[in-house]
Amino acid sequence: MTPFTRFIAFDWTGARGERHRAIQGAEADAGDGAPRLLRPGHRWSRGEVLAFVREVAASGERALIGIDCSFSLPFVDRDAYFPGDTEPAGPRALWAEIDAVCAGEPDLAGHAYVEARRRHFWTGAADGAQKPFARLRVAEAIHRERRMGNPASPYVLVGASQVGKATLAGMRLLRRLADAMPVWPFDPCPKRGACLVEIYCQTFALDGGFRGKLRTKAALNAALAQLGSDLVSAEVPEQFDDHVGDALISAAGLRRVAAIPAYWAPPAMSEAVRRSEGWTFGIL
Repeated sequence: MTPFTRFIAFDWTGARGERHRAIQGAEADAGDGAPRLLRPGHRWSRGEVLAFVREVAASGERALIGIDCSFSLPFVDRDAYFPGDTEPAGPRALWAEIDAVCAGEPDLAGHAYVEARRRHFWTGAADGAQKPFARLRVAEAIHRERRMGNPASPYVLVGASQVGKATLAGMRLLRRLADAMPVWPFDPCPKRGACLVEIYCQTFALDGGFRGKLRTKAALNAALAQLGSDLVSAEVPEQFDDHVGDALISAAGLRRVAAIPAYWAPPAMSEAVRRSEGWTFGIL
């Protein structure tokens, strides 16, 4: 396999609107150079991320691209995404269904899908107890059991840590990118060209010895040093939004783990898990 030469990470959001402070992108080159922001100060739209990733894929660059959202929904725990209802035949059918239902929403938003599958999503106390809705994929359950973070269920749509809306928007993105590049682990990692993977930014912060959100240059540089990366320079301010920290540490983190074969074949990623739920790259 040809080694990757470019590592790109996007923090992501499913929020309403078409320009998002919460979307930040960063990249790192092969070697140990410091990661750098893509379009510093820019408020990305999800459509711009789509166009950017498509350009990278079309260029033929050997790029590993990580998006901080779930690429599928929990399945293995109940042998279904939506127990008792009609089932999409795998992740790609799920992406297509979400995209079709939400076709009228701007900038790849996925809110309409919640109403289409309403009884499977928890939006507050009126839906009853939260626990039956709080399903996790195998990778997320492992991460939580090891106390390496507290991944939220994509079916729980309340609270600052909810990830469901970002997941739905992310799957609309995947629907449009799957014809342009392999999406791991549903596709094998290609020997050449670009590859798209799901990431959880906090994984890379933990790999750098930091628990919590990175909002200062001092904390970011300490974590980068643990990842074997050069430190960010004066172009990064002393304090910044946590989405900036997430993107920068993830670009460096992707670079660190991409050359380690174990991360491409995590022990708990059975064939059933791979086909239905996928995996978060960077979790063993």
